[in-house]
Amino acid sequence: MTELQDFASGFDGVALKPTEIDVAAVALAGVDRAVVDYEGREHVPDSDVLAECARETRLSVTTPVRADGFDPLGDDHLSETLPESVGRVLVAGNPAYLTERERNRAIAPRIGAARERAPAAWVGTEGIGRVALAAGGTQFELLAPPTVREVRALRAAGFDDEVAVYAPVVRSAEEDTLLDALGAYVARRGSVAAALDDARGEGVAAADGMGADAGATDKPRSVLLEAIERFALVGTNEQIDERIDELRSVGVDTLIGYPARGPAALGR
Repeated sequence: MTELQDFASGFDGVALKPTEIDVAAVALAGVDRAVVDYEGREHVPDSDVLAECARETRLSVTTPVRADGFDPLGDDHLSETLPESVGRVLVAGNPAYLTERERNRAIAPRIGAARERAPAAWVGTEGIGRVALAAGGTQFELLAPPTVREVRALRAAGFDDEVAVYAPVVRSAEEDTLLDALGAYVARRGSVAAALDDARGEGVAAADGMGADAGATDKPRSVLLEAIERFALVGTNEQIDERIDELRSVGVDTLIGYPARGPAALGR
């Protein structure tokens, strides 16, 4: 069993970040599904690399519909290069990876147009829940505090399409390890950013001792650690398995785990 297969135990697939892991070098045989995250145009793997990976597993690529190269109402040259064997996850696009011009593009018509071209695509719900539901298809959610409640409500309302959840994973309970792996990730969530502002106090700049890694102290450290528990799957294998069971019990069909400790956690 490879390190990646071992990590994927209990999950239906893994998320790969091309800035962290050389996608061309990853052994995906035995991994049921993989999703390559978008981290900017310069990091999108070449089409031949994606095609090779798709021979080993069910592969999808996250494609932000507002970004040049993936815009179905404008420049879509990168979409045209994706191999037919590679699926798509349609997202609005993280503003961190978009130019100001791209951030100002309308999302709803682009999601709709992209779904028409790729009817089997998953739709990422982050920040566009209603648009994603209207587009239909597999709803791809980031794990968050309301996830269990919202998925349960969707199922109770009769939603019968698939629901997939993306979950950062750290198999450790060591505080410094969790903060180094996930502090910056959770600090970008809106509710956590607001809580950090409150913890910082009036007149204290973000750079003044407000690191989101293991260097965080006092109340900001507590805010980050509490958020990590809610926005990620962390702890012992048994603790992670319990949360996985809860997610599946309310109607989550597919769980995609992101190895948040990076390639070092996979022996790379």
